[in-house]
Amino acid sequence: MLIAGFPAGPIAANCFVVAPGPNERCVVIDPGQDVMPLLKETLRDHNLKPAAVLATHGHYDHVWSVAPVCGAHDIPAFIHPDDRHMLADPGAALGVSSGSDFFGGAKFTEPSDVRELRDGQRLGFEDVLGIDFVVNHAPGHTRGSVTFRLPGVPDSERETDVLFTGDLLFAGSIGRTDLPGGDTRAIIESLARVALPLPDDTIVLPGHGPQTTIGRERASNPFLRGFRDAGSARPGL
Repeated sequence: MLIAGFPAGPIAANCFVVAPGPNERCVVIDPGQDVMPLLKETLRDHNLKPAAVLATHGHYDHVWSVAPVCGAHDIPAFIHPDDRHMLADPGAALGVSSGSDFFGGAKFTEPSDVRELRDGQRLGFEDVLGIDFVVNHAPGHTRGSVTFRLPGVPDSERETDVLFTGDLLFAGSIGRTDLPGGDTRAIIESLARVALPLPDDTIVLPGHGPQTTIGRERASNPFLRGFRDAGSARPGL
């Protein structure tokens, strides 16, 4: 399994490329702002061809380049229906107009092929990738936030799950809930339902910051330690 990730844009949102190996088709997760040069370099370095784009949620720093990537490769985009409107109107998540100076005059539109995700879905790409993802709806950061889990990925001499958490869970923190569509109770419930049941060795690849594991976060993240310290911790991006 080949998983390549890199931060991009002013607030360093992580974009990931997932493929069975080099010289294969791949899935691009969360192509955000300023991602195109780094994405092209990653695809070239591993000789990969995108088959689909997956969005963990609709915030601009994660979907800025969804339409350009889909258009360049004639591929579909996958997003939860509750966040779909942000593909064409990312300002909705910030309470600003998408034509405002905040976006520097950038124009946003949906790709021509958008497919909606649902909770518990197995997103199969067996025909082009030989892998599939388990989708879990995880609202709280946004109404349509989801995670993508790869079950049983080979890791050295064993297999472990890999969880792409978007802005649900970070190393040492969780996603903020003070933007439109955010809900603190919902994100706590999502963490308890989606993250905590997973094995400790599950690798977490978040939307910002370094990778971690469920076990590490269970032991040290105040939001996962019985949630009793959540009021004194400061959520992340």
